[in-house]
Amino acid sequence: MAESPEQFRGQSRLPRFAEPLRYDLVLRPDLAACTFSGSASAAVAVSAPTRFLVLNAAELAVDRSSIRFQDWAPTEVVQFEEDEILVLGFDRELPLGEGVLAMDFTGTLNDQMRGSKYEYKGEARNMAVTQFEAADARRCFPCWDEPAFKAKFKITLEVPAELVALSNMPVVKETVCGPLKTVYYEESPLMSTYLVAIVVGLFDYIESSTLEGTKVRVYTQVGKTIQGKFALDVGVKSLDLFKDYFATPYPLPKLDMIAIPDFAAGAMENYGLVTYRESALLYDEQLSSASNKQQVAITVAHELAHQWFGNLVTMEWWTHLWLNEGFASWVSYLAVESIFPEWNNWTQFLDETTSGLRLDALAESHPIEVDVNHASEIDAIFDSISYDKGASVIRMLQSYLGAERFQKALASYIKKYAYSNAKTEDLWTVLEEETGEPVKDLMTTWTKQQGYPVIYAKLNGQDLELEQVNFCQMDHLVLACGSFL
Repeated sequence: MAESPEQFRGQSRLPRFAEPLRYDLVLRPDLAACTFSGSASAAVAVSAPTRFLVLNAAELAVDRSSIRFQDWAPTEVVQFEEDEILVLGFDRELPLGEGVLAMDFTGTLNDQMRGSKYEYKGEARNMAVTQFEAADARRCFPCWDEPAFKAKFKITLEVPAELVALSNMPVVKETVCGPLKTVYYEESPLMSTYLVAIVVGLFDYIESSTLEGTKVRVYTQVGKTIQGKFALDVGVKSLDLFKDYFATPYPLPKLDMIAIPDFAAGAMENYGLVTYRESALLYDEQLSSASNKQQVAITVAHELAHQWFGNLVTMEWWTHLWLNEGFASWVSYLAVESIFPEWNNWTQFLDETTSGLRLDALAESHPIEVDVNHASEIDAIFDSISYDKGASVIRMLQSYLGAERFQKALASYIKKYAYSNAKTEDLWTVLEEETGEPVKDLMTTWTKQQGYPVIYAKLNGQDLELEQVNFCQMDHLVLACGSFL
């Protein structure tokens, strides 16, 4: 048992002696002032003797007088800003089992819990949009901000009465009091903090439904809903396709997709509330190009694939990010090929992988699986290696195992790890069990070392000699030894 909060300084991962089960979160964004206030109540399971609770918080002003675990106020409250953690020390050992941690806090609408502007009837207005991947939920509310700390979320928003307020789950009820309304949402299933989403602004929407009756909506700025029809159609068809392909229904009762005018992330797969840059979601039949139409389809399919690969089954830690992005990239092409076979989508897939190969040929490249030791390192691996090379080796594996066997094995993997977390090795184990093939030995050489092989063939008399080397492009061509099965 640690004796001082200083024991936790410099730790790259949170300790696991206390883990969240449920969050009850109330947020009050002030769009005019670009600030917000809130309160969080978390049911916490204490599994080992400790007098400390350690969680993430960054760029938040936590009201120390409001902090309680059960009826106890902490005797020590320490924020290590450089580590983005909040340490609460109590004068007694915490009882094993479930307890409730509560606190109030304030913050600013920045690049994570961010402000965005749009125009309505010629007037500039603000909206609030969250973007928490990879490790920025801690800038909105104190939490255990790592993928493996899955919990249920019950969210309440207090916002101007005339605005639309969206979150991951459907609205249970709204109450209006003067210029403000309080919006209550259903409790979510187990999910990681980086998938929590909130959007507040003035929007129109169009809607449709899947074959299973799941309501799908596309939200846009007022007057732009017609440009969301194509994405809505692709979204509905993608959900139906993925339900069958993964042999698992879409996990939530609704799916919203929303176009944000200046959304820096491009697109984000938040559970049940997917956010997009306008150019990634909207398509104008009169003005948009054919390439834009295809990009909208690919992006929508990619983000909706994440509802299974990433949201329902989530990587255990960011080292395994490629499980999210590589699979979503690969299966998005699978979906679009099925919906629009005339596009010859797999031919275009080869062009897309070129960027990944170009990056992977550099000496400063990295493997598909990258050891991530700190949250500050995560953003660097959101690149063509994780997305494009990851998708390429998955397609290679599908070809090796056969499309039908591969699909059945993936469905087993989804069922086994639904509402949980997995590592790369967990996927290989399931694929080996389902197919009887040496998947781990085959794939480890592709995911744990950088680069890709070049094969040289030389005729020596009646013998054909093959040589395999690792391709590496610097200022000049350098060939280094490597082994790819």
